[in-house]
Amino acid sequence: MTDQTLDSPLLADGSPLDDRQKAVVERVSAKERAGILALPTDDPLDPERRRRVDATRGEMLGQQGAIRATWERNADALPGIAARIAGRRLDRVFLVGAGDSLAVMIAARRTLELMLRVPCEPVQALEFAYYQQHLVTSDSLVVALSSSGETTRTVEALLVAQHAGALTLALTNTPGSTLDVESGDTLLLAATRVGWPTQSSTTALSLLLLLAVEVGRLRGVDGAEALRAELETLPETVETVLEDLDDQVAEIARIEAERTMYLFSAGGPTWAAAIIGAAKVKETSPDHAVEIQVEEFHHYNSQKPGEPMFLFAPSGPSVPRGVDTGRDAHRYGGTLYVATTVGETAFDGIADDILRLPVVSEALSPLLYVLPAQLIGYHLGMAKFAVAEREASRG
Repeated sequence: MTDQTLDSPLLADGSPLDDRQKAVVERVSAKERAGILALPTDDPLDPERRRRVDATRGEMLGQQGAIRATWERNADALPGIAARIAGRRLDRVFLVGAGDSLAVMIAARRTLELMLRVPCEPVQALEFAYYQQHLVTSDSLVVALSSSGETTRTVEALLVAQHAGALTLALTNTPGSTLDVESGDTLLLAATRVGWPTQSSTTALSLLLLLAVEVGRLRGVDGAEALRAELETLPETVETVLEDLDDQVAEIARIEAERTMYLFSAGGPTWAAAIIGAAKVKETSPDHAVEIQVEEFHHYNSQKPGEPMFLFAPSGPSVPRGVDTGRDAHRYGGTLYVATTVGETAFDGIADDILRLPVVSEALSPLLYVLPAQLIGYHLGMAKFAVAEREASRG
């Protein structure tokens, strides 16, 4: 493989891309690199990071409207795309993204597999473009998500898929972006991203869930109609969850503000919430955060004394292992905060605090469980600014 640096994009040896497509990748890479260099610093009082954290709150609380607007924006395009997918013989589906976009794909996987009845694999964009391209066939569907539509490896992954004759579908917030232009079909988000990403994740996830249940309905899959009806009610539930948990999470953040490491854990569809929670802490604060799958937590001394862990465990198969995880969190000397379903008692007496969310089908649960993850990131960011400001005022 050729040498690579931060300033020159990697193109895999044996790439199937033609000269035009390679030029597209080079152009997108240069633009993406410029954006990376403009990111805020880890200075505890960095004004650009503060600006983005401040802007995050309004966008986070506006997610109900953004989801509804996204559904409306795609009301004409989605039925046709769903019909093409429903009428096509698929061998597998690749769900391609990076960062929060990959977490969204992990969140949507369960519903897509239930409705499409084929394996649906979330894949990091570079891994797909360079190491899984040989698995793609003309019977594959490749779904690529990038809010900007200019994420280099995601664009490259989509171009690689097209060489194999796969059906390609882009999700992006940016009409006319490279991902939009190069894809066979596109679904457009209606999200804002002045702050750290929140709406761009929930609108994309809601759209993938809507697409899945529509394909399931067209194929006559058992449970598709009921899942579609439940999904239709969730935008309003999103607003309720954010309102109900806001003050509780703010108090948790105040308690844990002076920590420097935060752990997030989950299994199944809500694994995506753990990924997003860790991402939000890394974006809004100068400190570390890491996601640990609920089973993998037990294969190492994963939590150190004093470290807080946020566990996402709606009622379902992952709860018993989640209980084991919670007990070990205290055995390691850490603290434990659990997001679980109203009426779930398994964590009573184990967790330091419990965030209770409404009953929802586990396949749709990520759309609600990413919300406390976002709130944790936002409120920790704000609490850390408050700590830094107090320290600065002391001289």
